[in-house]
Amino acid sequence: MIQLAKREVIWISFMLFSMFFGAGNLIFPPFLGQSAGISVWVSLTGFILSAVGLPILGVVAIAKAGTFHDLASRVHPLFALIFPFLIYVSIGPGLAIPRAGSLAFEMGMAPFLPESWVTSPLSLFLYTVLFFSIVFWLSLSPSKLVDRFGKWLTPTLLTLIALIFLKSLITPMGPLTEPVEKYATHPILQGFLDGYLTMDALAALVFGIVIANTLRSKGVSDNKSLSTYMIKAGLGAGILLTVIYVILGMLGSKSAFLGEADNGAQILTSLMYHLFGESGTVILGIVFTVACLCVSIGLVTSCSQYFQGLFGSLSYRVWVTILCLLSMGIANLGLTQILSVSVPILGAIYPIAIVLIGLALLGRLLPATSSVYATTVSIVALFGVVDMINSTFVGQAWNSWLHFLPFQAEGAGWIMPALLAGCAGMLLDFGRKTASIYKKGSSS
Repeated sequence: MIQLAKREVIWISFMLFSMFFGAGNLIFPPFLGQSAGISVWVSLTGFILSAVGLPILGVVAIAKAGTFHDLASRVHPLFALIFPFLIYVSIGPGLAIPRAGSLAFEMGMAPFLPESWVTSPLSLFLYTVLFFSIVFWLSLSPSKLVDRFGKWLTPTLLTLIALIFLKSLITPMGPLTEPVEKYATHPILQGFLDGYLTMDALAALVFGIVIANTLRSKGVSDNKSLSTYMIKAGLGAGILLTVIYVILGMLGSKSAFLGEADNGAQILTSLMYHLFGESGTVILGIVFTVACLCVSIGLVTSCSQYFQGLFGSLSYRVWVTILCLLSMGIANLGLTQILSVSVPILGAIYPIAIVLIGLALLGRLLPATSSVYATTVSIVALFGVVDMINSTFVGQAWNSWLHFLPFQAEGAGWIMPALLAGCAGMLLDFGRKTASIYKKGSSS
Protein backbone atom coordinates (compact mmCIF):
# COMPACT_ATOMS: atom_id res chain seq x y z
CA MET A 1 0.00 0.00 0.00
CA ILE A 2 1.36 3.42 -1.02
CA GLN A 3 1.93 5.90 1.82
CA LEU A 4 1.88 9.55 0.78
CA ALA A 5 4.15 12.02 2.53
CA LYS A 6 2.43 14.62 4.72
CA ARG A 7 3.59 17.29 2.30
CA GLU A 8 1.75 15.58 -0.56
CA VAL A 9 -1.46 15.41 1.49
CA ILE A 10 -1.13 19.12 2.30
CA TRP A 11 -0.66 19.99 -1.39
CA ILE A 12 -3.76 17.97 -2.29
CA SER A 13 -5.70 19.77 0.46
CA PHE A 14 -4.51 23.08 -1.02
CA MET A 15 -5.66 21.91 -4.44
CA LEU A 16 -9.13 21.02 -3.15
CA PHE A 17 -9.38 24.32 -1.26
CA SER A 18 -8.57 26.34 -4.37
CA MET A 19 -11.12 24.36 -6.40
CA PHE A 20 -13.79 25.21 -3.83
CA PHE A 21 -12.79 28.81 -3.19
CA GLY A 22 -14.16 30.96 -5.98
CA ALA A 23 -15.39 34.51 -6.26
CA GLY A 24 -18.72 33.64 -4.63
CA ASN A 25 -16.86 32.49 -1.53
CA LEU A 26 -15.23 35.92 -1.37
CA ILE A 27 -18.50 37.81 -1.72
CA PHE A 28 -20.86 36.16 0.76
CA PRO A 29 -18.93 36.33 4.09
CA PRO A 30 -18.35 40.14 4.04
CA PHE A 31 -22.01 40.78 3.25
CA LEU A 32 -23.02 38.41 6.04
CA GLY A 33 -20.65 40.18 8.42
CA GLN A 34 -22.00 43.65 7.68
CA SER A 35 -25.64 42.50 7.85
CA ALA A 36 -25.17 40.45 11.03
CA GLY A 37 -23.21 43.12 12.93
CA ILE A 38 -23.00 42.13 16.60
CA SER A 39 -24.48 38.73 15.71
CA VAL A 40 -21.63 38.00 13.30
CA TRP A 41 -20.27 35.01 15.24
CA VAL A 42 -23.67 33.34 15.43
CA SER A 43 -24.29 33.91 11.72
CA LEU A 44 -20.78 32.75 10.82
CA THR A 45 -21.44 29.53 12.73
CA GLY A 46 -24.43 28.79 10.50
CA PHE A 47 -22.49 29.83 7.41
CA ILE A 48 -19.54 27.56 8.21
CA LEU A 49 -21.87 24.64 8.92
CA SER A 50 -23.21 24.80 5.36
CA ALA A 51 -20.35 26.40 3.40
CA VAL A 52 -17.65 24.23 5.00
CA GLY A 53 -19.45 21.37 6.73
CA LEU A 54 -21.56 20.28 3.77
CA PRO A 55 -18.69 20.27 1.23
CA ILE A 56 -16.48 18.24 3.60
CA LEU A 57 -19.33 15.82 4.22
CA GLY A 58 -19.82 15.64 0.45
CA VAL A 59 -16.19 14.60 -0.05
CA VAL A 60 -16.55 12.05 2.77
CA ALA A 61 -19.79 10.72 1.24
CA ILE A 62 -18.12 10.19 -2.15
CA ALA A 63 -15.09 8.63 -0.46
CA LYS A 64 -17.32 6.15 1.35
CA ALA A 65 -19.63 5.42 -1.60
CA GLY A 66 -16.80 5.02 -4.13
CA THR A 67 -18.09 7.34 -6.87
CA PHE A 68 -20.87 9.85 -7.36
CA HIS A 69 -22.57 7.36 -9.70
CA ASP A 70 -22.46 4.64 -7.03
CA LEU A 71 -24.05 7.00 -4.51
CA ALA A 72 -26.78 8.17 -6.90
CA SER A 73 -27.52 4.55 -7.90
CA ARG A 74 -28.84 3.93 -4.41
CA VAL A 75 -31.86 6.02 -5.40
CA HIS A 76 -32.49 4.51 -8.85
CA PRO A 77 -30.38 3.67 -11.93
CA LEU A 78 -32.19 6.35 -13.95
CA PHE A 79 -31.55 8.92 -11.22
CA ALA A 80 -27.86 7.96 -11.33
CA LEU A 81 -27.81 9.10 -14.96
CA ILE A 82 -29.97 12.22 -14.73
CA PHE A 83 -28.93 13.88 -11.46
CA PRO A 84 -25.14 13.79 -11.91
CA PHE A 85 -25.64 15.07 -15.45
CA LEU A 86 -27.74 18.00 -14.14
CA ILE A 87 -25.14 18.84 -11.52
CA TYR A 88 -22.21 18.71 -13.93
CA VAL A 89 -24.07 20.93 -16.40
CA SER A 90 -25.24 23.35 -13.69
CA ILE A 91 -21.95 23.92 -11.93
CA GLY A 92 -20.03 23.41 -15.14
CA PRO A 93 -20.66 25.12 -18.49
CA GLY A 94 -24.27 26.01 -17.70
CA LEU A 95 -23.79 28.30 -14.70
CA ALA A 96 -20.73 28.24 -12.45
CA ILE A 97 -17.87 28.38 -14.98
CA PRO A 98 -19.43 31.21 -17.05
CA ARG A 99 -20.25 33.04 -13.79
CA ALA A 100 -16.61 32.84 -12.75
CA GLY A 101 -15.43 34.21 -16.09
CA SER A 102 -17.94 37.04 -16.04
CA LEU A 103 -17.24 37.92 -12.39
CA ALA A 104 -13.49 37.92 -13.02
CA PHE A 105 -14.11 40.59 -15.66
CA GLU A 106 -16.41 42.63 -13.39
CA MET A 107 -13.97 42.65 -10.45
CA GLY A 108 -10.58 42.01 -12.02
CA MET A 109 -10.66 44.07 -15.19
CA ALA A 110 -13.64 46.47 -15.36
CA PRO A 111 -12.36 48.80 -12.56
CA PHE A 112 -9.31 49.62 -14.68
CA LEU A 113 -11.16 50.33 -17.95
CA PRO A 114 -12.85 53.52 -19.18
CA GLU A 115 -16.63 53.50 -18.65
CA SER A 116 -17.30 53.28 -22.39
CA TRP A 117 -15.13 50.15 -22.62
CA VAL A 118 -16.79 48.48 -19.64
CA THR A 119 -20.23 48.72 -21.25
CA SER A 120 -18.97 47.50 -24.61
CA PRO A 121 -19.71 43.80 -25.33
CA LEU A 122 -16.37 43.63 -27.15
CA SER A 123 -14.42 44.21 -23.90
CA LEU A 124 -16.12 41.28 -22.16
CA PHE A 125 -15.63 39.10 -25.23
CA LEU A 126 -11.88 39.82 -25.48
CA TYR A 127 -11.42 39.29 -21.77
CA THR A 128 -13.26 35.95 -21.77
CA VAL A 129 -11.19 34.79 -24.76
CA LEU A 130 -8.02 35.42 -22.72
CA PHE A 131 -9.50 34.04 -19.47
CA PHE A 132 -10.74 30.78 -20.97
CA SER A 133 -7.57 30.35 -23.01
CA ILE A 134 -5.66 30.25 -19.71
CA VAL A 135 -8.27 27.88 -18.24
CA PHE A 136 -7.94 25.65 -21.32
CA TRP A 137 -4.15 25.53 -21.07
CA LEU A 138 -4.06 24.77 -17.34
CA SER A 139 -6.82 22.15 -17.61
CA LEU A 140 -5.11 20.04 -20.27
CA SER A 141 -2.90 18.21 -17.77
CA PRO A 142 -5.04 17.25 -14.76
CA SER A 143 -2.14 15.26 -13.28
CA LYS A 144 -0.30 18.56 -12.77
CA LEU A 145 -3.13 20.18 -10.80
CA VAL A 146 -1.42 19.53 -7.46
CA ASP A 147 1.68 21.43 -8.60
CA ARG A 148 -0.31 24.27 -10.14
CA PHE A 149 -2.89 24.69 -7.39
CA GLY A 150 -0.98 23.48 -4.34
CA LYS A 151 2.32 25.17 -5.12
CA TRP A 152 1.25 28.25 -7.06
CA LEU A 153 -2.36 29.41 -7.18
CA THR A 154 -3.41 28.53 -3.62
CA PRO A 155 -0.35 30.08 -1.88
CA THR A 156 -0.87 33.21 -3.98
CA LEU A 157 -4.50 33.45 -2.92
CA LEU A 158 -3.75 32.77 0.75
CA THR A 159 -0.89 35.28 0.78
CA LEU A 160 -3.12 38.04 -0.60
CA ILE A 161 -5.89 37.33 1.93
CA ALA A 162 -3.33 37.23 4.77
CA LEU A 163 -2.03 40.62 3.60
CA ILE A 164 -5.56 42.05 3.75
CA PHE A 165 -6.10 40.61 7.24
CA LEU A 166 -2.80 41.94 8.63
CA LYS A 167 -3.47 45.41 7.23
CA SER A 168 -6.92 45.41 8.86
CA LEU A 169 -5.27 44.84 12.26
CA ILE A 170 -3.29 48.08 12.08
CA THR A 171 -5.86 50.23 10.26
CA PRO A 172 -8.75 51.70 12.31
CA MET A 173 -12.08 50.05 11.47
CA GLY A 174 -15.65 50.83 12.45
CA PRO A 175 -17.68 49.42 15.38
CA LEU A 176 -20.08 46.50 15.11
CA THR A 177 -23.66 47.53 14.41
CA GLU A 178 -27.08 46.03 15.09
CA PRO A 179 -28.09 43.11 12.85
CA VAL A 180 -30.60 43.77 10.10
CA GLU A 181 -33.49 41.83 8.51
CA LYS A 182 -33.34 38.05 9.09
CA TYR A 183 -29.95 38.32 10.75
CA ALA A 184 -31.75 39.98 13.68
CA THR A 185 -34.34 37.23 14.12
CA HIS A 186 -32.72 34.04 12.77
CA PRO A 187 -28.96 34.73 12.54
CA ILE A 188 -27.73 31.13 12.53
CA LEU A 189 -30.37 29.94 10.04
CA GLN A 190 -29.77 32.90 7.74
CA GLY A 191 -26.04 32.22 7.91
CA PHE A 192 -26.68 28.59 7.02
CA LEU A 193 -28.76 29.61 3.99
CA ASP A 194 -26.08 32.09 2.89
CA GLY A 195 -23.49 29.30 2.93
CA TYR A 196 -25.87 27.29 0.77
CA LEU A 197 -25.30 29.82 -2.03
CA THR A 198 -21.62 28.99 -2.43
CA MET A 199 -22.67 25.81 -4.32
CA ASP A 200 -19.76 23.96 -2.70
CA ALA A 201 -21.86 20.99 -1.59
CA LEU A 202 -22.62 20.38 -5.27
CA ALA A 203 -18.97 20.96 -6.14
CA ALA A 204 -17.90 18.39 -3.53
CA LEU A 205 -19.83 15.70 -5.39
CA VAL A 206 -18.13 16.75 -8.62
CA PHE A 207 -14.58 17.25 -7.34
CA GLY A 208 -14.46 13.76 -5.85
CA ILE A 209 -13.44 12.33 -9.22
CA VAL A 210 -10.58 14.82 -9.55
CA ILE A 211 -9.18 14.08 -6.08
CA ALA A 212 -9.51 10.33 -6.63
CA ASN A 213 -7.75 10.51 -10.00
CA THR A 214 -5.00 12.70 -8.53
CA LEU A 215 -4.40 10.16 -5.78
CA ARG A 216 -4.38 7.30 -8.31
CA SER A 217 -1.76 9.17 -10.35
CA LYS A 218 0.42 9.12 -7.24
CA GLY A 219 0.08 5.37 -6.87
CA VAL A 220 -2.80 5.17 -4.39
CA SER A 221 -5.06 2.48 -5.82
CA ASP A 222 -6.87 0.52 -3.10
CA ASN A 223 -10.29 1.84 -2.09
CA LYS A 224 -9.54 2.09 1.62
CA SER A 225 -6.48 4.29 1.09
CA LEU A 226 -8.33 6.41 -1.48
CA SER A 227 -11.14 6.98 0.99
CA THR A 228 -8.74 7.86 3.82
CA TYR A 229 -6.73 10.37 1.80
CA MET A 230 -9.85 11.95 0.31
CA ILE A 231 -11.23 12.51 3.80
CA LYS A 232 -7.91 14.02 4.94
CA ALA A 233 -7.88 16.33 1.93
CA GLY A 234 -11.47 17.36 2.65
CA LEU A 235 -10.65 18.16 6.29
CA GLY A 236 -7.56 20.13 5.30
CA ALA A 237 -9.49 22.17 2.76
CA GLY A 238 -12.26 22.70 5.33
CA ILE A 239 -9.83 24.18 7.86
CA LEU A 240 -8.52 26.66 5.28
CA LEU A 241 -12.04 27.62 4.21
CA THR A 242 -13.08 28.20 7.83
CA VAL A 243 -10.13 30.50 8.53
CA ILE A 244 -10.78 32.55 5.39
CA TYR A 245 -14.52 32.83 6.07
CA VAL A 246 -13.89 34.04 9.63
CA ILE A 247 -11.45 36.69 8.38
CA LEU A 248 -13.80 37.93 5.65
CA GLY A 249 -16.84 37.82 7.92
CA MET A 250 -15.11 39.84 10.64
CA LEU A 251 -13.87 42.39 8.10
CA GLY A 252 -17.43 42.77 6.84
CA SER A 253 -18.80 43.19 10.36
CA LYS A 254 -16.57 46.25 10.88
CA SER A 255 -17.37 47.84 7.50
CA ALA A 256 -20.72 49.52 8.24
CA PHE A 257 -18.98 52.89 8.65
CA LEU A 258 -18.12 52.77 4.93
CA GLY A 259 -21.82 52.88 4.03
CA GLU A 260 -24.46 50.36 3.04
CA ALA A 261 -23.79 48.05 0.12
CA ASP A 262 -25.97 45.88 -2.09
CA ASN A 263 -23.57 42.94 -2.16
CA GLY A 264 -20.29 41.60 -0.84
CA ALA A 265 -18.34 42.75 -3.88
CA GLN A 266 -19.16 46.40 -3.09
CA ILE A 267 -18.19 45.87 0.56
CA LEU A 268 -14.84 44.37 -0.41
CA THR A 269 -14.19 47.18 -2.87
CA SER A 270 -14.86 49.82 -0.19
CA LEU A 271 -12.80 47.91 2.39
CA MET A 272 -9.82 47.53 0.07
CA TYR A 273 -9.87 51.23 -0.78
CA HIS A 274 -10.02 52.05 2.94
CA LEU A 275 -7.12 49.72 3.75
CA PHE A 276 -4.83 50.26 0.76
CA GLY A 277 -6.09 53.27 -1.17
CA GLU A 278 -5.95 53.03 -4.96
CA SER A 279 -3.68 49.98 -4.84
CA GLY A 280 -6.45 48.11 -3.01
CA THR A 281 -8.38 47.88 -6.27
CA VAL A 282 -5.40 46.15 -7.88
CA ILE A 283 -5.02 43.67 -5.00
CA LEU A 284 -8.75 42.88 -5.02
CA GLY A 285 -8.68 42.40 -8.79
CA ILE A 286 -5.83 39.89 -8.46
CA VAL A 287 -7.62 38.02 -5.65
CA PHE A 288 -10.83 37.71 -7.67
CA THR A 289 -9.00 36.71 -10.85
CA VAL A 290 -6.96 33.98 -9.12
CA ALA A 291 -10.04 32.66 -7.28
CA CYS A 292 -12.10 32.55 -10.48
CA LEU A 293 -9.28 30.84 -12.37
CA CYS A 294 -8.91 28.18 -9.66
CA VAL A 295 -12.60 27.32 -9.64
CA SER A 296 -12.89 27.35 -13.44
CA ILE A 297 -9.91 25.04 -13.90
CA GLY A 298 -11.21 22.64 -11.26
CA LEU A 299 -14.68 22.56 -12.80
CA VAL A 300 -13.47 22.21 -16.40
CA THR A 301 -11.19 19.35 -15.33
CA SER A 302 -13.83 17.45 -13.35
CA CYS A 303 -16.58 18.00 -15.93
CA SER A 304 -14.31 16.92 -18.79
CA GLN A 305 -13.35 13.73 -16.96
CA TYR A 306 -17.02 13.04 -16.26
CA PHE A 307 -18.22 13.61 -19.82
CA GLN A 308 -15.32 11.62 -21.24
CA GLY A 309 -16.41 8.69 -19.08
CA LEU A 310 -20.06 9.18 -20.06
CA PHE A 311 -19.42 9.65 -23.78
CA GLY A 312 -16.25 7.69 -24.43
CA SER A 313 -16.10 8.56 -28.14
CA LEU A 314 -14.56 11.99 -27.42
CA SER A 315 -11.19 12.51 -25.76
CA TYR A 316 -10.51 14.51 -22.60
CA ARG A 317 -8.84 17.27 -24.63
CA VAL A 318 -11.90 17.59 -26.88
CA TRP A 319 -14.18 17.94 -23.85
CA VAL A 320 -11.91 20.61 -22.35
CA THR A 321 -12.18 22.49 -25.64
CA ILE A 322 -15.97 22.13 -25.80
CA LEU A 323 -16.51 23.21 -22.19
CA CYS A 324 -14.22 26.23 -22.47
CA LEU A 325 -15.94 27.41 -25.66
CA LEU A 326 -19.43 26.87 -24.21
CA SER A 327 -18.53 28.62 -20.98
CA MET A 328 -16.98 31.52 -22.84
CA GLY A 329 -20.13 31.94 -24.92
CA ILE A 330 -22.47 31.89 -21.93
CA ALA A 331 -20.18 34.22 -19.93
CA ASN A 332 -20.78 36.86 -22.60
CA LEU A 333 -24.45 36.99 -21.64
CA GLY A 334 -23.32 38.99 -18.61
CA LEU A 335 -23.19 38.35 -14.88
CA THR A 336 -26.70 39.64 -14.13
CA GLN A 337 -28.36 37.33 -16.65
CA ILE A 338 -26.36 34.31 -15.46
CA LEU A 339 -27.26 34.94 -11.81
CA SER A 340 -30.96 35.41 -12.59
CA VAL A 341 -31.07 31.96 -14.18
CA SER A 342 -28.88 30.21 -11.62
CA VAL A 343 -30.82 31.02 -8.44
CA PRO A 344 -34.04 29.03 -9.17
CA ILE A 345 -32.14 26.10 -10.70
CA LEU A 346 -29.82 25.81 -7.72
CA GLY A 347 -32.77 26.14 -5.36
CA ALA A 348 -34.27 23.03 -6.97
CA ILE A 349 -31.22 20.76 -7.04
CA TYR A 350 -29.25 21.84 -3.95
CA PRO A 351 -31.62 20.25 -1.38
CA ILE A 352 -31.40 16.96 -3.29
CA ALA A 353 -27.61 17.02 -2.96
CA ILE A 354 -27.81 17.80 0.77
CA VAL A 355 -30.24 14.93 1.37
CA LEU A 356 -28.13 12.53 -0.68
CA ILE A 357 -24.98 13.46 1.27
CA GLY A 358 -26.83 13.12 4.59
CA LEU A 359 -28.20 9.70 3.74
CA ALA A 360 -24.80 8.46 2.52
CA LEU A 361 -23.22 9.41 5.85
CA LEU A 362 -25.63 7.25 7.84
CA GLY A 363 -23.42 4.34 6.86
CA ARG A 364 -24.38 1.04 8.46
CA LEU A 365 -27.60 2.52 9.84
CA LEU A 366 -28.92 2.83 6.30
CA PRO A 367 -28.06 0.08 3.81
CA ALA A 368 -27.44 1.07 0.20
CA THR A 369 -30.61 -0.85 -0.78
CA SER A 370 -32.86 1.07 1.65
CA SER A 371 -36.12 2.56 0.34
CA VAL A 372 -35.30 5.74 2.26
CA TYR A 373 -33.02 6.87 -0.59
CA ALA A 374 -35.79 6.68 -3.19
CA THR A 375 -38.62 8.12 -1.06
CA THR A 376 -36.65 11.01 0.41
CA VAL A 377 -34.89 12.10 -2.77
CA SER A 378 -38.11 11.79 -4.84
CA ILE A 379 -40.14 13.98 -2.48
CA VAL A 380 -37.39 16.58 -2.11
CA ALA A 381 -36.96 16.69 -5.90
CA LEU A 382 -40.71 17.13 -6.37
CA PHE A 383 -40.77 19.89 -3.76
CA GLY A 384 -37.82 21.61 -5.46
CA VAL A 385 -39.61 21.65 -8.81
CA VAL A 386 -42.82 22.98 -7.21
CA ASP A 387 -40.89 25.69 -5.35
CA MET A 388 -39.00 26.68 -8.52
CA ILE A 389 -42.26 26.95 -10.51
CA ASN A 390 -43.80 29.02 -7.71
CA SER A 391 -40.91 31.48 -7.53
CA THR A 392 -40.12 31.69 -11.24
CA PHE A 393 -43.24 31.11 -13.33
CA VAL A 394 -46.41 31.79 -11.28
CA GLY A 395 -45.32 34.84 -9.32
CA GLN A 396 -45.41 33.29 -5.81
CA ALA A 397 -49.08 32.35 -6.31
CA TRP A 398 -48.66 29.17 -4.23
CA ASN A 399 -47.20 30.93 -1.19
CA SER A 400 -50.45 30.69 0.77
CA TRP A 401 -50.16 26.92 1.16
CA LEU A 402 -46.38 26.48 0.83
CA HIS A 403 -45.82 28.77 3.83
CA PHE A 404 -47.57 26.28 6.10
CA LEU A 405 -44.31 24.32 5.94
CA PRO A 406 -41.73 25.04 8.67
CA PHE A 407 -38.76 27.11 7.44
CA GLN A 408 -40.39 27.84 4.06
CA ALA A 409 -40.22 31.58 4.68
CA GLU A 410 -36.50 31.19 5.38
CA GLY A 411 -35.93 29.23 2.16
CA ALA A 412 -35.69 25.71 3.61
CA GLY A 413 -39.25 24.40 3.30
CA TRP A 414 -37.95 21.09 1.92
CA ILE A 415 -36.77 19.93 5.38
CA MET A 416 -40.14 18.72 6.68
CA PRO A 417 -41.11 16.87 3.44
CA ALA A 418 -37.65 15.21 3.56
CA LEU A 419 -38.15 14.03 7.14
CA LEU A 420 -41.64 12.68 6.40
CA ALA A 421 -40.41 10.93 3.25
CA GLY A 422 -37.54 9.40 5.24
CA CYS A 423 -40.01 8.02 7.77
CA ALA A 424 -42.12 6.60 4.92
CA GLY A 425 -39.02 4.91 3.51
CA MET A 426 -38.23 3.33 6.89
CA LEU A 427 -41.78 2.02 7.09
CA LEU A 428 -41.38 0.49 3.64
CA ASP A 429 -38.10 -1.12 4.73
CA PHE A 430 -39.78 -2.46 7.86
CA GLY A 431 -42.72 -3.81 5.87
CA ARG A 432 -40.44 -5.46 3.34
CA LYS A 433 -38.32 -7.02 6.10
CA THR A 434 -41.41 -8.25 7.96
CA ALA A 435 -42.85 -9.75 4.79
CA SER A 436 -39.54 -11.51 4.09
CA ILE A 437 -39.44 -12.98 7.61
CA TYR A 438 -43.08 -14.08 7.34
CA LYS A 439 -42.43 -15.68 3.97
CA LYS A 440 -39.42 -17.62 5.33
CA GLY A 441 -41.47 -18.77 8.33
CA SER A 442 -44.30 -19.95 6.12
CA SER A 443 -42.00 -21.88 3.78
CA SER A 444 -40.30 -23.67 6.67
